[in-house]
Amino acid sequence: MITTEAEARAYVAGLTDETGMARIEAFAALVLAENQRQNLIAKATEPHIWQRHIADSAQLIENVSRETLGPNAVGPWLDLGSGPGFPGLVIAALCPNMPVVLVESRARRAVFLESAIAALGLTKCRVEGQRLERVTPFPARAISARAFAPLPKLLSLSAPFSTRATAYVLPKGRSAAQELEAVKPAIRAMFHVKHSLTDPEAGIIVKA
Repeated sequence: MITTEAEARAYVAGLTDETGMARIEAFAALVLAENQRQNLIAKATEPHIWQRHIADSAQLIENVSRETLGPNAVGPWLDLGSGPGFPGLVIAALCPNMPVVLVESRARRAVFLESAIAALGLTKCRVEGQRLERVTPFPARAISARAFAPLPKLLSLSAPFSTRATAYVLPKGRSAAQELEAVKPAIRAMFHVKHSLTDPEAGIIVKA
């Protein structure tokens, strides 16, 4: 379990190399600076940005297969409601050779995401600055979403992007098990809940 900022930094460092860690550190600085201009993350979480936001996002790549992250997987990683870039931009910074699409309909946040992508040199990452319903469907290798929508609605909206091979990694906080119970049994059987490394009471709904 990750309980401190030092542990969170060490955990993320273990997932990448020095160059990747430098990208993540630069991104954290960009979020904190932009947070003075628009409310990207709660002010109370600023001193805990590595535990609450960065490591919390980074852990998702450990819940998908190597094939999902590899060059032979079909389609990009699709992150719904990316907000300030959690988890999608963290994933892109850790896996710069993997295509990542960030969907964010709020204009100011989309502009921030685009500026962060440019600053970090993430040439495989792009932003769809509109509602998911207006994005032209494509097959996604993985779908992530943090505080986007209740699970039944999320699965319905993301269905045009999902194939049998698509992985889902959905941080759901303390409502994970309850939300999974709300879907039909046939769909429920495809998913399971993993414990979050950053919050002992939080869960991640996974279809790997």
